[in-house]
Amino acid sequence: MSDHSPEPVAPVGAHEPPYYVAVFTAVRTPGQDGYGETASRMEELVKGIPGYLGTDHAQTPGGLGITVGYFRDADALAAWRTDAGHREAQKRGRAEWYESYTLHVAKVERSHGFVRPPVPQGPVEG
Repeated sequence: MSDHSPEPVAPVGAHEPPYYVAVFTAVRTPGQDGYGETASRMEELVKGIPGYLGTDHAQTPGGLGITVGYFRDADALAAWRTDAGHREAQKRGRAEWYESYTLHVAKVERSHGFVRPPVPQGPVEG
């Protein structure tokens, strides 16, 4: 999970409901040895879960991290929750990286989005 991704910044798009979200909010400890590598590994691992739809990440200036994972159905979410690599990362997170965290799981019943159309570019005068 890098703050300087070469990809454009955009939220995960709206999907046809119903689907599920897992909202993970956390405050991390000062000791973060190995966190970045594990977070990158988890991002790759979750992409292999059938029914995985995407992930949004945000960090507040005060240090609250927010990760929202989107899953097509309860089976996909359960597959991620019980994945052995994910379970191991969770244990290490509780032992080393998180001061506190909260997990909220919800079924999405309504979803929509907006993308601003590009502004037409006229001829450049010079």
